Amino acid sequence: MNSKLSLVSIITPSYNSEKFISQTIDSVLAQTYKNWEMIIVDDMSPDGANGIIEEYIKRDSRIKLIKLNKNSGPAVARNRAIEEAEGRYMAFLDADDLWKPQKLEYQVKFMRENDVAFTYSSYDLIDEDENDLGSFITKREISYKEMLKTCSVGCLTAIYDVKKLGKVYMPLILKRQDYATWLKILKEEKSAKGILEPLATYRILKDSVSSNKLKAAQYQWKIYREIEKLNIFQSIYYFTQYIYFGLRKYK
Repeated sequence: MNSKLSLVSIITPSYNSEKFISQTIDSVLAQTYKNWEMIIVDDMSPDGANGIIEEYIKRDSRIKLIKLNKNSGPAVARNRAIEEAEGRYMAFLDADDLWKPQKLEYQVKFMRENDVAFTYSSYDLIDEDENDLGSFITKREISYKEMLKTCSVGCLTAIYDVKKLGKVYMPLILKRQDYATWLKILKEEKSAKGILEPLATYRILKDSVSSNKLKAAQYQWKIYREIEKLNIFQSIYYFTQYIYFGLRKYK
């Protein structure tokens, strides 16, 4: 089916992505589901990533590049792509992560068959040198309160249905804006449904928030207090749950 009724818009912010962007785009080109557009937003990256992206654009018109005129962070970059997106389904893939070939086909079918507006999946983990770091196995279903305890949705696996939810923009915070967005969606939706099979591969970089547990915890607290506006007692409760689940997250 080739129409906007089934089009998937892939949202990809790009900053210092020269090292991995080819692998990321190749994983999209390898999708068994062909009705997609990939909107890459250059966040004033100082490296040579744009040259690589432009070579791909010459080969495939489904790939698009938007250039910001100042460095603004991933939330602004993603929102700019969401603004331009024409698809029914909004999917997210950062410029150093990868999708399995069947990812879109499997997940879009899952959404249609289960009539669900927001889905995600498990994912594998690697480091910068492609070393296997195991897998994150998600939950089959998650609610807003469960999401407050731990983020079970990897950004690279998330897809939401624009027809059901409208375009959901990310809050303009420096880090963890994806997590805040999933919380926003789950305030409106009863729950989101997960696919246990790993459909993507997340690359943990040495200087990423994921690799710095203290930094990640600081941003988690900020979400509770400044974005979700939880009171101090609620924040302490959910933060202790976050620490508990964080200690047993990966296997």
